[in-house]
Amino acid sequence: MNKVIREAATILPLNQILDGDCIDLMNGLPAESVDLIFADPPYNLQLKGDLHRPDNSRVDAVDDHWDQFASFQVYDDFSREWLKAARRLLKPNGAIWVIGSYHNVFRLGAALQDAGFWILNDVVWRKSNPMPNFRGKRLTNAHETLIWAAKSEDSKYTFNYEALKALNEGIQMRSDWVLPICTGHERLKDDNGDKAHPTQKPESLLHRILIGTTNAGDVVLDPFFGTGTTGAVAKKLGREYIGIEREAAYREVAEKRLKSVRKFDRSSLEVTTSKRAEPRVPFGQLVERGMLSPGEELLSMNGRYRAKVRADGTLIGNDVKGSIHQVGAALEGAPSCNGWTYWCYKRDGKRVPIDLLRQQIRAEMVERPN
Repeated sequence: MNKVIREAATILPLNQILDGDCIDLMNGLPAESVDLIFADPPYNLQLKGDLHRPDNSRVDAVDDHWDQFASFQVYDDFSREWLKAARRLLKPNGAIWVIGSYHNVFRLGAALQDAGFWILNDVVWRKSNPMPNFRGKRLTNAHETLIWAAKSEDSKYTFNYEALKALNEGIQMRSDWVLPICTGHERLKDDNGDKAHPTQKPESLLHRILIGTTNAGDVVLDPFFGTGTTGAVAKKLGREYIGIEREAAYREVAEKRLKSVRKFDRSSLEVTTSKRAEPRVPFGQLVERGMLSPGEELLSMNGRYRAKVRADGTLIGNDVKGSIHQVGAALEGAPSCNGWTYWCYKRDGKRVPIDLLRQQIRAEMVERPN
């Protein structure tokens, strides 16, 4: 491979829609270059004849050529090929989301495991406004299934637990998501006023996925880009995207859609993070930097106890010596104590929690995304 070709192979086509076969194009991108893949592959629907409503009007079901496969074997071979290409692209700590219906999701689950992915969760997207079963011969199909998998069992995948909890009014996010299907103003139409895509996914679904399992600046690949829902949400949330779509009509709609999307401002993109994910700041660093001085007095937030700061970053109070946590616990007669929230100091006659000084140092340590 000559130098020009080698250099071209290392450049990611960020925020672009690539025209062509997803397997060929993924195999042409640099390995281990993508943080997350969201895939909405053909469902291989086994539809038999037209579907009609009770008034005999025809239902606009998925009968496009891209969803037609000669056999289950052909579909399985296709699935294994694109999943192999996808896994090659993921960074060691990358992950993938795959969505499907009862027609294909079980086959995809097996293919994911066979390819070496490590399944983390299956999520039931329960549609709050599903299409009825007009024939009355089966249950109303009111959900689709998403599979979330890490590249390998050892991957340190991204999971913004606290952000998803905040999205869910402070309650741990469950694996059943009640969200509406794409309707109304969000449903894209072609020049004839018809649906631009039969299975357009709602932005709410991708918003939850990208907030929960990516960070600002991450690269998100969608090998079945369709009308660009993944790209639209990624752009709003400050993620980079790569779309692959072989159907010209879908690409045209997606490109028009993406031109009108604007990225949220930087402060709006920050999400709630776990305390464990924040940089560790030793209390002694506050002393070293002169933010607190040896001999300075700290007060407990409840006003009951006092302790003095020592030069090595420990405290002494009532003949008890130790860390901010140990001294607080001993004074309170408690098994443990979070010293950062227990102690404060006085400035200009006002009590100031020492945790504000820790947050000041953390703000200097954390590199903000552009």
